[in-house]
Amino acid sequence: MFLTTLPVDQAAGHILRHNIADSAGHKALSKGRRLTADDVARLHALGVTSVRVAVLEPGDVHEDEAAQRLADAVRRPGVVATDAVHSRVNLLAETDGVVEVDVQALLAINDIDGLTVATLPNHALVRERKRVATIKIIPFAIPEALIRRAEQIGADAGGVVGVRRLLQRRVGVLLVVSPEARERITRLVLPAIEGRVTELGSAIAAVRYAGLDEEEVAEGIAALHASGCDLLITAGETSIMDCDDVTPQGIRAAGGRIEHYGAPVEPGNLLLLAYLDDGSRQGVPVLGAPGCVRSRSTNIVDLLLPRLLAGERVTRRAIIELGHGGLLG
Repeated sequence: MFLTTLPVDQAAGHILRHNIADSAGHKALSKGRRLTADDVARLHALGVTSVRVAVLEPGDVHEDEAAQRLADAVRRPGVVATDAVHSRVNLLAETDGVVEVDVQALLAINDIDGLTVATLPNHALVRERKRVATIKIIPFAIPEALIRRAEQIGADAGGVVGVRRLLQRRVGVLLVVSPEARERITRLVLPAIEGRVTELGSAIAAVRYAGLDEEEVAEGIAALHASGCDLLITAGETSIMDCDDVTPQGIRAAGGRIEHYGAPVEPGNLLLLAYLDDGSRQGVPVLGAPGCVRSRSTNIVDLLLPRLLAGERVTRRAIIELGHGGLLG
């Protein structure tokens, strides 16, 4: 592609580089338009004798075609692409879910001059039909070789951005609390947990109580697991204070494995995540919620719960990575 100024009679088929206004100052022809014979006639009528245009050369890909091809290269399951308009394509969520971005592949594509892909943050919660990413081609055309390079990056990564669907899960809640505080803790904690779960399309299937005793916690965990719950949330009178506290000891006694204790997130440092073996690779997650769960302000539970409900096996590493951006308040 090269940029030049041509007499109006030679401009048909080339791309207008600047808007053309009529005598009243209103836009008559928009930049980026591939000029037609009718446009040339209109330019003559406006008294325009020459125009600045972009001339495509062999091997150039028009901006709209390039945007559509780039969208096809980067999208993963869970998103749909709009049609290209003025070199832009948006990717929309097909369903409520959690955004998945291959950050390294995204960086590699954005490192190619003229190509841009902007996404929501990795692991963000997104609702159906909301925009997840936008693709914009900067120049009027891109060399074929650059588009192919981006397509190869997308193919090697298996796509760059998608949405993992939120699943309808049966959630069990275990409140670890003394008999004296049961009513108060239930009133403060349970509605906050239930609100989060139902807003994400799942339901509380069972609620059990355990005293501040490892065996009671183990019995409660085992009972909820046996009842068919897909995910367990524990909370209580006080946050879990140590990886050998009552709740983690009870989880271990019920056959669970502690994935990680503690999170570089505020509010929510005293987070526990464990898994119960159910014969699958994923296992049944057990989310030990800190005291901040009783507040509806965003905290660690809001970061992890959508991912767990979307079927992701959240790892120790994934929790550690939350430190960048983990100051929520």
